[in-house]
Amino acid sequence: MRRILFFGVFGLLAVNALFAQEESKFPIAFHGSIQTDILFPQADSVIGAKEYDQFALTNTYADLNLTSAYVEAGTRFEFLKYPLPGYEDVGFDGYGFPFFYATGKYKTARLTVGDFYDQFGSGLIFRTYEDRNIGIDNSLRGGRLYIEPLKGARLKVLGGQQRRYWTHNSGYVAGTDLELNIDRWIRKMEESDAYLLVGGSFVTKHEDGEDEVIITDAQHKLNLPDNVGAYDLRMTFQKGFYTFLAEYAGKANDPSKDNEYIYKKGSALLLSGSYSGNNASLLVQAKRSDNMSFRSKRSDLKNPSFINRLPAFTAQQTYALAALYPYATQPDGEWAFQSAFSYNFKRKTALGGKYGTIVRINTSYIRNIDKQYVVDDYGWDNPASILALRGTEGYTSSFFKLGKELYYRDLNISIDKKLSQDFKLNLFYMNQYIDLGVVRREIGVVKSNIFVAEGKYQFNKKATLRTELQYLATRQDEGDWLCGVAELSLLPYFMFTLSDMYNVGLTDVHYYRAMVTFTRGSHFIQAGYGRTRAGRDCSGGVCRDVPAAKGFTLSYNYNF
Repeated sequence: MRRILFFGVFGLLAVNALFAQEESKFPIAFHGSIQTDILFPQADSVIGAKEYDQFALTNTYADLNLTSAYVEAGTRFEFLKYPLPGYEDVGFDGYGFPFFYATGKYKTARLTVGDFYDQFGSGLIFRTYEDRNIGIDNSLRGGRLYIEPLKGARLKVLGGQQRRYWTHNSGYVAGTDLELNIDRWIRKMEESDAYLLVGGSFVTKHEDGEDEVIITDAQHKLNLPDNVGAYDLRMTFQKGFYTFLAEYAGKANDPSKDNEYIYKKGSALLLSGSYSGNNASLLVQAKRSDNMSFRSKRSDLKNPSFINRLPAFTAQQTYALAALYPYATQPDGEWAFQSAFSYNFKRKTALGGKYGTIVRINTSYIRNIDKQYVVDDYGWDNPASILALRGTEGYTSSFFKLGKELYYRDLNISIDKKLSQDFKLNLFYMNQYIDLGVVRREIGVVKSNIFVAEGKYQFNKKATLRTELQYLATRQDEGDWLCGVAELSLLPYFMFTLSDMYNVGLTDVHYYRAMVTFTRGSHFIQAGYGRTRAGRDCSGGVCRDVPAAKGFTLSYNYNF
């Protein structure tokens, strides 16, 4: 495979040189980035931070890319020999060049060989991406062809093996995606600024079913499928301030550890409508997913090598206490609803006042889907019933019926108000319900109320002070929390931050942190010292467990 890829790279460079002879000017540009995050760890028995043999732990990445008229090429060096806490999964540590690619371009065609990321539609059946914050890199190593055969039509064909840390899964993933801009073919739609996009995708994975032996009883084992296919159909319509999206995906039976090796087919439906204009915006969306876990290695739960990604219908919280209990998408099935509304009350109105007021309201509501199991006493804590499900359809489900279990619910409201020429106030409230038994396989429901007051005072054009005061009230888990943040920005170079998150309900432990940040041009340097609470770091419904840590931190980012 590597020989083929390297020959492909040299072939594309040769093609680039050939075309370059036809041009008097042939610019070549290099760009890239360096990112390194370092922790000098210290043991702390109070928060449970363990002692490490290494003097320093680091996640370091260096990207280098070449761009020209006909060829793009790039590679990435990663040094993860002694990774940061929470990245100690077997296989994550190492160093080398795990990512490289070359893309040849001619008119509307693009051919890529090597490692790449892509997405079909909303990602219900295919999305490869990198998120360093939660340790995800599920890129494909293989080839991809992108062409525009006619006006308003885009076709992708791709295939390869999915990355698993420093190796690649033995199975293969292949897919094709076609999108059509219907408005490009209908003059009346173009003239009225109406846009209609329809698309369809198909993805298949090949995994040798004989590589894994799953027994149902002393005399029988499961016949696992070698090939599993999935399809996706979607439509997006936009006119003026309105946008509507409908997308449906289906997947063949895919017995895996995620669904306890049942043979039920999977499906997902996503509906979304939005309005944006006249000082207001509104988003309403719903999603039903059923048995849509789709991995390139069916039983590898330690590595999130998902072929697809189910978007989370919860707001991405930036305040520390609002993000204390994040929700993780449940691929075995959920009904999820989300709405977001904002309105900008104009200046010099009754509610806008002298400087105007912005109000934002966001709510999420997630339940399980209706399931009628073939085993009456099915439960995660009942190994006998789980074993009895293997090799069966598992359950039946009424499509539009919601289940009885509430997984997650929140309501958050924020008010942005400028009180004077120099001072701006943001008030935030969040009511949250989360079932940790579902999200973390822990017993218990947490109900909380979070209050945040954020103020920003600008002394002059260069100096700004931002402060936060947060309070989380709950009778469950560890009880109440307090959090305070003070951030002083001195443009154009420095920012100083002090923060403390304090548990006042059970442990009385302080999670303090002090940081100084220096920015100049494309350089970013941040140094700090403090504690990190054990918990979960989530992005888009995918989460990573973060252990407690303490010590000095140093981060450096450079883009060129």
